[in-house]
Amino acid sequence: MSRLRRLLPSLNALVAFEAAVRCGTFSKAAKELGVTSPAISRMIGRLELHLGLQLFRRTPSGVVLTEEGDRLFSSVSGSFDNIERTVIELVDRKRMARRPIVLSVSAAFATHWFLPRLARFQARFPGEEIQFQLINGSLEGAVDGVDIAMRFDPGPTDDFEIFPLMRELLLPVCAAHYEGARGDAGALIPAAARMITLSGSPVHWEMFFASGDNRPATNEMLFTDYSLVIQAALVGQGIAVGWFNVISSLLARTALVPARPEVVATKRRCDLVLRKRRHPAVVNEICHWIAEEYRSDASRMAERHPDLAAALLAELPAADTQQFPYLLSDDAGGLNPENWSVRS
Repeated sequence: MSRLRRLLPSLNALVAFEAAVRCGTFSKAAKELGVTSPAISRMIGRLELHLGLQLFRRTPSGVVLTEEGDRLFSSVSGSFDNIERTVIELVDRKRMARRPIVLSVSAAFATHWFLPRLARFQARFPGEEIQFQLINGSLEGAVDGVDIAMRFDPGPTDDFEIFPLMRELLLPVCAAHYEGARGDAGALIPAAARMITLSGSPVHWEMFFASGDNRPATNEMLFTDYSLVIQAALVGQGIAVGWFNVISSLLARTALVPARPEVVATKRRCDLVLRKRRHPAVVNEICHWIAEEYRSDASRMAERHPDLAAALLAELPAADTQQFPYLLSDDAGGLNPENWSVRS
C-alpha cells in the first residue's frame, strides 16, 4: 500500500477515474461524487501526469479510453466492487447482530406455544431477542419485514426459502377435568359436549363425524379469536378443534387432552418461510429448534397416547431431512374433506 501511495497523486484520483468511466461522462461522475466537472477533469489530468500515461483519448465526439486506461479501469473497478461487497457485508453483519429476530406468527402460537417455552429458547439462544409480528386470523399473507414467518401453504416461489414443519394436523381437545368429555365407550364425541368454535374458520368440529347419523346434539360457544378458543378449552368450557402447531406443548404437558385419540391431517402444509436474502445464521438454527420442539412434544405424548403420538410423529419430518432450499409442489388439497386422512 505504501508503494501504491507513491505511484498515485491521491486515491481520490482513482475514485474520479472509475466514476468517469462507469458513468460515461465527466458531468455524470461529478454529480455522483458531489463535485464539479472541472474538478473531475483536473483529478484525472493529475493522474495521467503522475503516471506518465494517457488514459483518455480526446475525440470530436468526446473522450474514449485508451488501451492503458481500459486495463486500469478493469483492475480498479474490480477492486472497488470487492471493497464495496466487503463493507456491506460487515455493516450488515453488525446491524443484524444487534437487532432482534422477527417472527410472523399467530397470536395463539405466540401465547400458547412460544411464550411457555421462552426460558428454553433463551437457554438455547442466549443473547438473542425475539419480536413478534402477530397475525389475527388465518396464517396467510405477505412475508414482509420479518426473518421467519409461519404460513399455511406458502407455495413454491423464487423469492423465499421454505423450511418444512408438518401438514395441517387437527384433533379435538379439551381439559382433562371437562366432564362433558366422558361419554359412552367408543363414542366419537359425547352427546353432552359443548363445542368451542372459531368464528369464520373453514375448520369445524363436524369434520370429526363420519356422517350426519352420529352427530350428537351439542351446544356451541363461539369466539372470533383462536387464543380465546384454546383458553376456553383450558378452563373446561368444552371441546375445541386443536391445531397441533399451536397446542403441541399443551398436549405434551396434559394441560389439554385429546377428546378422541385421532388426528386429522389435511393436505395443507404449515411451514416456516424465510425471504431469500442475507440473514444471521441463527435464523436457520431457530427454524431447526422449532421443528425439534414439535417432535419433542409429540414424543412426550407417547406414554399416555402411544398411537396418537406415533401418528403425529409420522407426519413430522425427521430432524435430518430439514434442509434448505425446500421445494413445495402445487398439490395443496386444503380443507376439502376428500383430502383429509385420519390417523389413530
